[in-house]
Amino acid sequence: MPIETTATVVADVPDDAELLAVPYDADLSPGVELPLPVSDLLAHYEAKGAAGEIVEVPVARAGGVGRILLYGVGDGSPKALRTAAAGLTRRARGRDTLTVVTPDGDVAAFAEAALLAAYTFRIGGAGKPAVRALVLAGADEEQVRRAETVARAVALARDLANTPSSVKNPAWLAERAGESGLPVKVWDEEGLRADGFGGILAVGRGSASPPRLIQLSYTPEGPAERHVVLVGKGITFDSGGLSLKPTANMKFQKTDMAGGAVVIAVLGALAALKAPVRVTGLVAAAENMPSGTAQRPSDVITHYGGRTVEVLNTDAEGRLVLADALAYADAELDPDAVVDVATLTGAITVALGPHVGAVYASDDVLAKQLVEAGQAADDRLWRMPLIEDYTPALESSVADLANVESGSTFGAGSITAALFLREFAGDRPWAHLDIAGVGRSTADEGVLSKGATGFGVRLLLEWLTRG
Repeated sequence: MPIETTATVVADVPDDAELLAVPYDADLSPGVELPLPVSDLLAHYEAKGAAGEIVEVPVARAGGVGRILLYGVGDGSPKALRTAAAGLTRRARGRDTLTVVTPDGDVAAFAEAALLAAYTFRIGGAGKPAVRALVLAGADEEQVRRAETVARAVALARDLANTPSSVKNPAWLAERAGESGLPVKVWDEEGLRADGFGGILAVGRGSASPPRLIQLSYTPEGPAERHVVLVGKGITFDSGGLSLKPTANMKFQKTDMAGGAVVIAVLGALAALKAPVRVTGLVAAAENMPSGTAQRPSDVITHYGGRTVEVLNTDAEGRLVLADALAYADAELDPDAVVDVATLTGAITVALGPHVGAVYASDDVLAKQLVEAGQAADDRLWRMPLIEDYTPALESSVADLANVESGSTFGAGSITAALFLREFAGDRPWAHLDIAGVGRSTADEGVLSKGATGFGVRLLLEWLTRG
C-alpha cells in the first residue's frame, strides 16, 4: 500500500515528543534527563555505536514514563545512515509519532530509508501498523522532500508488483500508468497487430487478458538536456506458457512485471524532482499463459521492424516483449540512450545473488553512469560482460534469431539474454538491467519488505536528475 507515514521537519525537538530517537553522540534536548549518563548506559548495554544499534531508555515524563532511543550511526556513511534509519522506523511500529534528532551526513538517505522501512502491503489481516508520523528535528527541508518523493515512487513500484494477478492484467497496468498525470498512449490488441508488434502479441496469445504496449512521456519545463527511453518488462503473470514453470517458482510470478512498475514509478516522479531530461517510458505488458491459443515451442514470430525469431522456450518470454519495445524505440523515438529494466533470468540470481543487480551495456560511459548512480542511491549494480563468443547461441536454422540456446554449449543464460536484446536496440547507447535477483525480497529487512523491492527506481531517478 502507499507509504502512509508522513515526514515533517521541525527546528527543535518538541517538548511533548512521544518517542524520541537521538544519535549516540548528539546532545540531548533541553529538559530530557536520563537515569544515567549516556556513556554509562552505552557501556552497560555494551553498545558500540554500530549502524542499526538501538538502546531504549526509560525517562521520566509529566504524567508517566517516556522512552528515548539512543541509536548508532556507524561511520556516518549514507549506507550506515540508511541502516540506522530503517532500524528506528521498524522499532517504532505501532506508535503514532517518532521524533528523530537527525544525524550529521546525508539527510536525504536517512529520511528515504526511514520511509521505505515503513512500507507494508496487506490485503486484509491486522498486522502491526507503521509509525504514522516521522518528525525530523534539525533536518534540511529540501533534502527531506526529495527523499519523500523518491520513497513514494519506490512504494508505487512495489504496490504495482505486489498486487495479485487476479486483480492486475495488462489493461489494469495501463490504467495505473494513466494515473501518473503524464501523456499516455496505449496500444490495445488491435493496435499492436496493426503496427506489427509480433513479440508482444505472441506472448499474450494464451491469455484471456489481451496484451498492451504502454507509452508515457515526460518533458521538462526548460530545454531538455537529452532524450532517454526507459523500457520495462510488464509480464503481469508468468506461468511459463506451454514451457510451464515448476509450481514452486510460479507463486512469485505476479512480480514479473517489476521492470514495468519501475518505469511507471520513475516517470511519475520526474516532474516533482525537476529532471532536466526528456524521458519516454515504454512498458510491454502481457500475461504469459498456457492454452489452446498459446504460442508453441518452434513457432516463428515477426517482431516490430521485421526481424524473425524462433521461439524455442515460451518461458523466455520477457525478451520477446522487450524486443518489440526496443525496436520501436530505436526506429521511432530517436533517443540519446535506451535503458531496459526486467526480471529477465534466473541465471543472474545465481551469478549475483539477491542484493546486486546486473547491468549490461553497449556503451562504457552509460554503464559507468548507471553503476555510479546505483552506488549513490543504494540500488547497487555490477557490470556484466557482453561476450561476443556467445552470440552463436542465438542462431536459428529457420529464423533470424532463436530466443534461447538450443543446446547447452554456452550456458551463461543472462549473458545470452542480454545479447538477444542488444540485437533490437540499434547502434545508440543501450543498457539492460537484469533485476531478477533483486526485484523480490524474501524477508522484512532494512529498507526492504517481503515481496517486491522496487529496485531500479532509486538508481534511475538518481541518474536522470543528476546535474
